[in-house]
Amino acid sequence: MDSCDALVVGGGPAGSSCARLLTQAGLDVVVLDKSEFPRDKVCAGWITPQVVETLQLDTDDYAQGRVFQPITAFVTGLGKGAPVTVAYDHVISYGIRRCEFDNYLLRRSGARLKLGEPLSTIERQGSHWLINDSIRTPVVIGAGGHFCPVARFLGAQFGRDEHAISAQEIEFEMTPAQLDACGVAPEQPELYFCDDLKGYGWCFRKGNFLNVGLGREESHGLAKHLELFREWLIAEGRIPAQSPARFKGHAYLLRTQSPRSIVDHGVLLVGDAAGLAYPQSGEGIRPAIESGMIAAQVVIAAAGDLSRDRIEDYEAQLQARFGARNARSLPLCPPGIRAALARTLLKTEWFARHVVLNRWFLHSEQPTLAFS
Repeated sequence: MDSCDALVVGGGPAGSSCARLLTQAGLDVVVLDKSEFPRDKVCAGWITPQVVETLQLDTDDYAQGRVFQPITAFVTGLGKGAPVTVAYDHVISYGIRRCEFDNYLLRRSGARLKLGEPLSTIERQGSHWLINDSIRTPVVIGAGGHFCPVARFLGAQFGRDEHAISAQEIEFEMTPAQLDACGVAPEQPELYFCDDLKGYGWCFRKGNFLNVGLGREESHGLAKHLELFREWLIAEGRIPAQSPARFKGHAYLLRTQSPRSIVDHGVLLVGDAAGLAYPQSGEGIRPAIESGMIAAQVVIAAAGDLSRDRIEDYEAQLQARFGARNARSLPLCPPGIRAALARTLLKTEWFARHVVLNRWFLHSEQPTLAFS
């Protein structure tokens, strides 16, 4: 029988960030993940300077043999209308590959790793949890993404009472011929909103790698929207004609629409398991990292008392950082109104810069969340 002070289920950015802070506080931490690392994790994948600062990321070390693409501009557009280019005089984000990024963060966490082992059973025994009939721990942190088994244990109804965002995307290394045919500048990701504003597509070149995808509020018709988007990108010379056509799907919950219980006696959910993606962009890396570290601080402050009453302040801290679950925003306006507004506003550089990018995608107005 193994035992630990904290068990983290899921080795992505949320889980590894949580594990690192707990380990630095002197706790014996185990990270359990069904996958071996590095793993194949497709993601548009960029992190802001605020994320770099929060992670205390050594960028020189990270850039050795890994993709770390500076971003200094974005292209945004609505449907097939004329796009708007927004340039900055400084680096506003860095493109990363999740297979590299997740592995790096997990390996530096200092936690004990049990990889290639899914969570199969979770049982309450007194003041502790028994995991897979082999690990005894007082606290379990669910960090296994949208379909996290710990979230299911807390009552999450995958695909039933949840309105998840559905996305499909692909990332591949381009051949020299494909690089020559790719019209996307590496320092300038491109974002194209659907005409009905129920989602958006993107194409992002990270060094020699190209990531293309599309996400929508509803899964119905997603494949057709993606097919049309890919064909348009090829016709416009944005991506090579010989780009792969087999995309991978995934889902996530927006913070404003997540019904999940995220805390119980000795249990907390973080990242996509808690449904924390930003509502306007669906971006989840920053909320994942910050929620993992907030959860770690709550556990540390509990000083061994991991009752629900002692740790339920976690939800209040998430609300203070990411807003209330029922908050409404422009994308939830009546369709006719928002479509009319979009066709006007999305054509302007001011709106693209100050609202779409700075507020919705980069959250540049939100200060860095510092952790001691």
